Amino acid sequence: MINKLLEVSTLSEYQSNISREQFELIRPGLEGLRKLMRSRRCDLYDVFNAILYSLTTGCQWRELPHVFPEWHTVYRYYDMWRDKPDPTVDSLLEKPLKKTVGSYRFAQGRSTRTSFIIVDAQTVKSTDLAKNSGYDGGKKISGIKRHMAVDINGLPQAIHITRANVSDREGALAVFSLSNQTLDSVQRVMVDGGYTGQDFSGQVKLILNANTTVAKRNELHTFKVLAQRWIIERSWSWLDKCRRLWKNCERKLNSSLQIVVLAYLALVLRRY
Repeated sequence: MINKLLEVSTLSEYQSNISREQFELIRPGLEGLRKLMRSRRCDLYDVFNAILYSLTTGCQWRELPHVFPEWHTVYRYYDMWRDKPDPTVDSLLEKPLKKTVGSYRFAQGRSTRTSFIIVDAQTVKSTDLAKNSGYDGGKKISGIKRHMAVDINGLPQAIHITRANVSDREGALAVFSLSNQTLDSVQRVMVDGGYTGQDFSGQVKLILNANTTVAKRNELHTFKVLAQRWIIERSWSWLDKCRRLWKNCERKLNSSLQIVVLAYLALVLRRY
């Protein structure tokens, strides 16, 4: 009995944890595979916090503290939650992210679906474990590229992962095509100078029926924070709080996508 109390108190000390009340917001969605599994012998709340611990500290699954469920149990749940049999189908991690972001916007008095998005890409170096890597000649980095569209709060509306050799324009158009139902209310898209050329605005108009605004720093003739563009830069900086995201350690592109989704899901939940 004393040992169990010590384990509970130790588990509650990790700063990567979310509260049980916050977890209850997404628990029904994560239990979608319950009928396909044997009777559960561990608390899903502890499993989710174990995944967040690995995300925040960057530790390997086998190195999870013993206060959490066994590492292979934690990884098995994570593997099922991140599964994405089709690129157009949301995983069990993506669904609660979209739901919580929409609820957060609604609590602010906004529509659950945004009419304005900011688009950007981030190139991340891959380790030798990753199988899907490309070379970004502009950044001189071999790895993957994260493409993301955020709303005025900096919260993701759509995320897509490609090899680093894919251009920003191609990645953005892929984001719009894969998430056109989520972005069906978008009327204006803001991008930087890297998205000009090859009739990018015409393609955006065709896919989303939205207008494109290009914010060019060279037109300012001085260093100045670009209005509204800083929002997505802050969104990228939020990922730096998770050591597992400092480099791409995932073998598959979908795994790289789901770990980013998980990071933003934990961030939104902590705001409730």
